[in-house]
Amino acid sequence: MAGVEIRAATDADASVVKSMARSLATTFIMDDDAFKESFVRTKDGEDAQILVAVNEFGLLVGYLLGFMHDTFFANGAVAWIEEMYVTETSRRGGVGEALVREFETWARAREAKLVALATRRAASFYAAIGYEESATYFRRML
Repeated sequence: MAGVEIRAATDADASVVKSMARSLATTFIMDDDAFKESFVRTKDGEDAQILVAVNEFGLLVGYLLGFMHDTFFANGAVAWIEEMYVTETSRRGGVGEALVREFETWARAREAKLVALATRRAASFYAAIGYEESATYFRRML
């Protein structure tokens, strides 16, 4: 996408990513210390990726958090998009798709068999960029 750079997150991005992540936290109250620990551990993890989208003015306008893990059913690793957020003013401009495509590139380079995710609010976005509905999501709070 013209005017937007997708890159790996750095420590300097943490506060903006945290602010964006708060917008996704509808069930949980985010704890600043827990975020900091998770951000550092995830950013430096071999099987995790935090991508950020930076606009032409140097402002972060989105992020994607994803992971790789081994599976039996897919005959190898799968990649999972855990979180993605794009600022309202940058939506419908290709930022989300650019984040997803960069994550797919990362996953493909690690020989992932597929990329998957769960979403309640963005199904039409993922369908529009070629993802297909596959399962129902269940959870149990611990």
